[in-house]
Amino acid sequence: MEDIEAIVVLQDPVRRQLYEYVVAQDHEVSRNEAAEGAGISRTLAAFHLDKLVDAGLLATESRRLTGRSGPGAGRPAKLYRRSGAEHHVSVPARDYRTAADLLAEVADGARLDVELRAAAAREGRAARVAAGPIEDLDAVRAVLAVRGYEPRTDGALLRLVNCPFHVLSERHPALICGMNLALLEGLLEDTEGLRARMDPQPGMCCVTVENSKNNGD
Repeated sequence: MEDIEAIVVLQDPVRRQLYEYVVAQDHEVSRNEAAEGAGISRTLAAFHLDKLVDAGLLATESRRLTGRSGPGAGRPAKLYRRSGAEHHVSVPARDYRTAADLLAEVADGARLDVELRAAAAREGRAARVAAGPIEDLDAVRAVLAVRGYEPRTDGALLRLVNCPFHVLSERHPALICGMNLALLEGLLEDTEGLRARMDPQPGMCCVTVENSKNNGD
């Protein structure tokens, strides 16, 4: 029931707006910033943000924003970020995660990484055909956003804030990260100046997409 209750929390439009604002940022968000981003009062924002924390959708930490410590440094601010917890709802209950983990374990043990990468590349090519011409990072971002990667543009790079296969990647990193890279390579095959490469960053997908045309390459 916990997953269902977490989803129910997002039915409130104010909470959903606050949640979407917080997870869209590349830094922890204060109550003041969240309130301004949602266009509501700080008190109302604090109430709903803490409801999101109680539901396991957001996590918090306290830190002085001034960077100072000791007397006169001010009280630590409560900062919010997306929780690392995952929530799945299926009625009746389904357990696809266990099946995926078992399949990954077998593939890893049988050294089927080459076959898995080939299948992922085919999936990437199929996604490219379905999406139509991919000519720039905006087009790549549109495709990957639908697949749950939460892509964000960083200059000539497209960083993927979320890994849709997070749990599996923690248990089978080489297998799943290789699959991820192959999927994006298939998506970008035959595109001009766009390429996927491994670039592990804390809290992000292991793959980054770059536009080498903007790097002078």
